[in-house]
Amino acid sequence: MQDYHINIFYSEEDQGYIADIPDLKYCSAYGETPEEALKEVLIAKKTWLEVAKEKGKPIPFPQYKPIIYQIA
Repeated sequence: MQDYHINIFYSEEDQGYIADIPDLKYCSAYGETPEEALKEVLIAKKTWLEVAKEKGKPIPFPQYKPIIYQIA
């Protein structure tokens, strides 16, 4: 089973780590450490998917692949 790709990066502006899920529009989270950002974005993902289901919104299939994985 394929899951959604998660990006985690340090933000100078926010002085912390940002985690986002490109396939889920606006699904992102902040943490003071990469581990905290990951924990928070997993909560955000669960909430994002629950709300989409409740409202009858389409849920995208995982498709995003970073450039590093696209090189063959």
